[in-house]
Amino acid sequence: MQWHAQFAWLGDEVAADVLIETGGERITAVARGVPAPPSARHLPGLTLPGLANAHSHAFHRALRGRVQVRRGTFWTWREQMYKVADRLDPESYRALATAVYAEMALAGISCVGEFHYLHHRPGGDPYDEPNAMGEALIAAAADAGVRITLLDACYLTGGIGAPLEGPQLRFGDGTAGNWARRAGALHEWAGKDGRSHARVGAAIHSVRAVPREQLRAVASWADERGAPLHVHLSEQPAENEACLEAHGMTPTRLLADAGALGQRTTAVHATHLTEADIGLLGGTMTGVCMCPTTERDLADGIGPARDLAGAGAPICLGSDQHAVIDLFEEARAVELDERLATRVRGHWTAGELLAAATWNGHQSLGWPEAGRLEPGAYADLTTVALDSVRTAGAAPGHLAEAAVFAASAADVRHVVVSGRQIVQDGRHLLVDDVPAALRTAVEAVTREESTA
Repeated sequence: MQWHAQFAWLGDEVAADVLIETGGERITAVARGVPAPPSARHLPGLTLPGLANAHSHAFHRALRGRVQVRRGTFWTWREQMYKVADRLDPESYRALATAVYAEMALAGISCVGEFHYLHHRPGGDPYDEPNAMGEALIAAAADAGVRITLLDACYLTGGIGAPLEGPQLRFGDGTAGNWARRAGALHEWAGKDGRSHARVGAAIHSVRAVPREQLRAVASWADERGAPLHVHLSEQPAENEACLEAHGMTPTRLLADAGALGQRTTAVHATHLTEADIGLLGGTMTGVCMCPTTERDLADGIGPARDLAGAGAPICLGSDQHAVIDLFEEARAVELDERLATRVRGHWTAGELLAAATWNGHQSLGWPEAGRLEPGAYADLTTVALDSVRTAGAAPGHLAEAAVFAASAADVRHVVVSGRQIVQDGRHLLVDDVPAALRTAVEAVTREESTA
């Protein structure tokens, strides 16, 4: 298959008339300055590698617009999230996640990292198939045509030293050993034929949710399999305060002592860090996933992204609770939030932010062969229109800047994932009516609230 991009970002620069040849799931050749062959499929606009959404909680999409009606904090938002969590089952979760992942595809996302902790029945009893909910998410990604890293989260306590209660009972496996056995079975299942779009990694939900003495078991599980390990880190000052009181150290130091930091680990949020924490994350080359639209929506704060990157921590991006699903917005927010905090412009280049949205995200999710337009990489292409009201008039020498600082998810026109086109002219080719699918799936898990 041949694809001819009017313009393409090739990691170091934007080139014109780029011919991208693919064979099966991979790119076989990339050539600049080549006229379009008659048989090539045309990609008018700026073509990027597929975007990677490194942090997703698919069911949080049902909260959009429902949690914006009154004052509150992260902790009051969390209570509303639990209500939705308690209504889902494997069937409704697959329907909701399929619609959410289709929305991601329309936004140019080719791979999602699903931070998955909704494991069991209401009350905590396992399903007949203990991984029914995880399998539903992996199936949903296939339905929507995207790749997935299912980050199975160990979640054992409702706070440091506190038991799980209410909807949280669905999250827990009792011990890290029980979690490891269940997650191991899912890892083996996902590796079988017909699921090449899926990989399974591990997650420590947070130091609030996994006791100190059980952190190492989760880290070891990931290490033994060469799998990615993600963890919510210092999203809230209250988490830091509780950890200092209980253990006499910050969450970052606690994870370091448990062997949970390193190049296959990604810390999500990392908002409230000390200088020593930043040094630990950078020194171990632990990745950091920034989720600016969620962090501002939940009033979490602005994380030290530039300092982390300077220390050696690769930055990637996630839409987390899906207040919006727009990786261009996440990318520019990393720079714009830094401007608000420092009153200085120009902390990040457009190229650095595009790398965060593509290559770094795929690395974080355990797909190092994705995120670049080069031979051998997965054939993931996202084409952004240059003739919309947001991007029209962009200077040819500044198309990367136009994409990062002006474009939105609505400007994505074509998406190819693993050599297969799933979005054409802004229309999803596998899910007929994505807005209708979203409406139906969201109403199914919020109907009780809507009619109360």
